[in-house]
Amino acid sequence: MRTASPLELHRLDVPAPQTLPFSIGTFDTIGPLSRAPFPHRHTFHEIVYVTAGTGEHVIDLHSRPIDPPNLGILTAGQVHHWDRAHGVDGRVLLLEDSFLLDRPGDRDLLRRLAEERPWQTPTPDTAAQIGDILDEMQREFHARRTGMASILRAYLHILLTRAARSFDREPAPAPPAPAPPATDTPGARFLRLLDDPATATGMTVAQAAAELGLTPGHLAESVRKSTGRTPGELLRAARTLEAKRLLTGTDLTVAAIARAVGFNDPAYFCRFFRRETGTSPGAFRHHTHTTPAESKEPPGKHHAHRDPSIAHPTNGT
Repeated sequence: MRTASPLELHRLDVPAPQTLPFSIGTFDTIGPLSRAPFPHRHTFHEIVYVTAGTGEHVIDLHSRPIDPPNLGILTAGQVHHWDRAHGVDGRVLLLEDSFLLDRPGDRDLLRRLAEERPWQTPTPDTAAQIGDILDEMQREFHARRTGMASILRAYLHILLTRAARSFDREPAPAPPAPAPPATDTPGARFLRLLDDPATATGMTVAQAAAELGLTPGHLAESVRKSTGRTPGELLRAARTLEAKRLLTGTDLTVAAIARAVGFNDPAYFCRFFRRETGTSPGAFRHHTHTTPAESKEPPGKHHAHRDPSIAHPTNGT
């Protein structure tokens, strides 16, 4: 079962004849949606390298101060927006999951970084290396030469590896979860199912196993080996996170949010939410509410500036 999210969804619009599910450019060439001040999510992954600006980047309920240089890594499905941001500049890299179809290790590393350290302040040496890598990627992308996709994937591997080195040197804010598997195991494929909130909020363990062509027992064994947690625990966590996103990023009623995350009975949803978080949906919204201010331009009025040589995020449903 899939449920439609009320949060604005952006898709990657790749202009013909360029069909590679990848894009890189500046914040200006990617367009105004690259600095969107309202909570939204993508069907694609996004890496931003901020070299100038002030304000905050809010990623899945957590505000990250803009203190350049900053490296931000988001996976498809995460909710983010730029809050009170001024003068933000740098590079934006967008890619669909299919771009890394033959590189499951890089795809899982990207997910690990997005979950555990989505906002980094690299050291001067690392910042210089990241800048050089992105310069090369942008030149390669615009040159459109034979072998471009392979070279871009190689540079992306280097970028993610350097980001992981920086992450591994820094103390984590909390004990990190076990790293996702580096190969395309059933556990890794289950984690990718959770990237899609519409799937994660409307799916049981048995349905997830059937989707992956596994028995529930085989799925449980593989997921536990990969993450140290059960599929049920991860599904409940995904459903809880989506509820938090909707409570903070929309003005929907609690009953509407209950339906959006797969509960027909709002009272049962409230009991579930309290059990998972220790507080009620209403109390959580009261303390953390971040619905876009009335002074911000409504989502429907944002139109990306188009550079015909690159892909752009577009609104979708």
